[in-house]
Amino acid sequence: MTDKLVFTSEERVETMLMYSKLKERVGDSLLPDDELKIRQHLSVLIEHGQVQRDVFGLNPILLALQTAQILVDETGLKRDAVLAVLLHYSVVTGSLDIVSVSRDYGESVARILNGLCRIQELYKKNPVIESENFRNLLLSFAEDMRVILIMIADRVNLMRQIRDAENEEARHEVSLEAAYLYAPLAHKLGLYKLKSELEDLSLKYLEHDAYYLIKDKLSETKKSRDAYIESFIKPIEEKLTHAGLKFHIKGRTKSIHSIWQKMKKQKCQFEGVYDLFAIRIILDTPQEKEKMQCWQVYSIVTDMYQPNPKRLRDWLSVPKSNGYESLHITVLGPEQKWVEIQIRTERMDEVAERGVAAHWRYKGVKGETGLDEWLTGIRQMLETSDGREAMDQFKMDLYEDEVYVFTPKGDLLKFPKGATVLDMAYHIHSKIGSSCVGARVNNKVVTFRQVLRSGDQVEIMTASNQKPKQEWLNVVKTSRAKAKIRLALKETQVKEGLFAKEMIERKFKNRKIELEESVMQQLIKKLHFREVSEFYRQVTDGSIDMNMLIDKYLEIQQGDRVITGDNQARSADKFVLEEQQQTVFAQNDDVLVIDRNLKGIDYQLARCCNPIYGDPVFGFVTVSGGIKIHRTDCPNAPELKKRFGYRVVKAKWSGKGASQYSITLRVLGQDDIGIVNNLTSIISKEEKLILRSINIDSHDGLFRGNIEVMVDDNTKLETLIKRLRTVKGVKQIERI
Repeated sequence: MTDKLVFTSEERVETMLMYSKLKERVGDSLLPDDELKIRQHLSVLIEHGQVQRDVFGLNPILLALQTAQILVDETGLKRDAVLAVLLHYSVVTGSLDIVSVSRDYGESVARILNGLCRIQELYKKNPVIESENFRNLLLSFAEDMRVILIMIADRVNLMRQIRDAENEEARHEVSLEAAYLYAPLAHKLGLYKLKSELEDLSLKYLEHDAYYLIKDKLSETKKSRDAYIESFIKPIEEKLTHAGLKFHIKGRTKSIHSIWQKMKKQKCQFEGVYDLFAIRIILDTPQEKEKMQCWQVYSIVTDMYQPNPKRLRDWLSVPKSNGYESLHITVLGPEQKWVEIQIRTERMDEVAERGVAAHWRYKGVKGETGLDEWLTGIRQMLETSDGREAMDQFKMDLYEDEVYVFTPKGDLLKFPKGATVLDMAYHIHSKIGSSCVGARVNNKVVTFRQVLRSGDQVEIMTASNQKPKQEWLNVVKTSRAKAKIRLALKETQVKEGLFAKEMIERKFKNRKIELEESVMQQLIKKLHFREVSEFYRQVTDGSIDMNMLIDKYLEIQQGDRVITGDNQARSADKFVLEEQQQTVFAQNDDVLVIDRNLKGIDYQLARCCNPIYGDPVFGFVTVSGGIKIHRTDCPNAPELKKRFGYRVVKAKWSGKGASQYSITLRVLGQDDIGIVNNLTSIISKEEKLILRSINIDSHDGLFRGNIEVMVDDNTKLETLIKRLRTVKGVKQIERI
């Protein structure tokens, strides 16, 4: 059992004081049983030892009361938000669940706590907090605007309490988050007081020396600075009053954080920052006279003090993108000191102080994004008591068209709603996208068709044999992914087309058939292919039988020829099958026995098919009387037997083969490192094999080439071909 939390005397006094203040401020919004239930709940937690101090040694109960007080003072939130803050520790530690909260305190409190828990889950994914995308994801994940306000108030309170904390590492991390995440969020919501406090405190903890250097310098110069401001503005007030203008003037010292940023940007010491304070001249004037009177003030001031033309900033003529309007000038005042003056109207000042929401309200139109609309709503609600009450029923609908997902490293990527894993893969890199087979989303394996949701942590899975397909265009949502898929498909079609053309040309060459492009186009059309690329793809993957393709090609080619003696139609009764002709020939003629000791007969091995020992062969008597030995599957065999059957003689091998037969193998496949070494290694391990030459050419990820070897017989050749086919990347090996 854990140790029970013991309150110090100081903590006990402060707890009772904070509790009384909260009860006084929000008591009218509480339901009859709320106070009793929350007191009993907290008492049970403490008595059962379920409350432990945090990493800074702080009391969670007291922290919750302090945060609730900031929330009430700075934003005007009441019952639901205060109860959510007080119950949050119990929900996080598992002492209380959301269902019980909904039952005992209402759906609104449960919704706030659910939003806080969802955001806590995001932190477990190690996000890059400096990312603008993460701030947007927080806003979209919170669902209820009060969640963000609670987070900001909680961080302000924590930053106040860790001044003397001993855990430097934890304080450093908390301060970084305050500077990069919570201060920008407070700025977006128009909570400028909290924003400045977060920035100053983070600077105090992160850059201690710089903070106290500036603070001490400001303290030293406060009296003289106040006196200078008074002497500076007095003559300006007289001139403006004499001109009949309605106005008021106020001076403002820059925050410590702003001064430090100025020093770093300008690379100067504290004394080099001449605009430590700014004078604001705020006019009370109708909107149609705003610009005229602002420039009138400019004229009066610059007549009195010399202006610096390089420091003129005219945001009257062209306002900033967030709606900010003002006229900034820097003039040389008494004692040769530069002073920045901001000239604006009451309307412009409200926009400057309250941010983008005030701008859109004055414009009378809604913001261009969900964030602007949300900010408009929250600022208007915070401005009136009725609005504060209405916040309990307000639920934001933000970023409905966008999703934010994490990479394994914690980076956040933004995609349109409906985007898939494949969209993310192509966003990372084209090669990642083209080889994507799926992903691990929140440690669960899914297909690349999985639709992304905000907050998902996605790790892309790839495979080297994966290739983009046409149907992928229906899977992705982003135009970027579609463009990359189309490009990848086009590249694949080019490679397949080159490979297929090579295969077709080789087959036709082996059959001694002249390839005519016009005939091939007719053939592709006859085979009902709408796209040539699809025809080449099927040739590449083996869906089209090459022998069938050649037969169809010859049919079209023969159909286009003029009938001559060789291809005239003959009657069926005179037709004799080639097998029958060969049988008769074998019965009536002797068989030529080929042996290296054969004498008296002039014979040669035909170069068109390069027969070797063991190949089925036949002899063909040439005009000169010699005999050419052809393989029975020689491309020229059918024509020779058909037209010159009387010259054909049966032949067979005798004796043993000698290592004198040269054959060439054509190799095609996917390019890979070491492919040549792998091929030659297999050849060198074969007995009685001599490698005569090897020629490999690589193009667009494919390799093709010829290997010439010396073999004894066709048995050894078949063994060699089988072993070469086992090499990774080899797609096809053919004897030519």
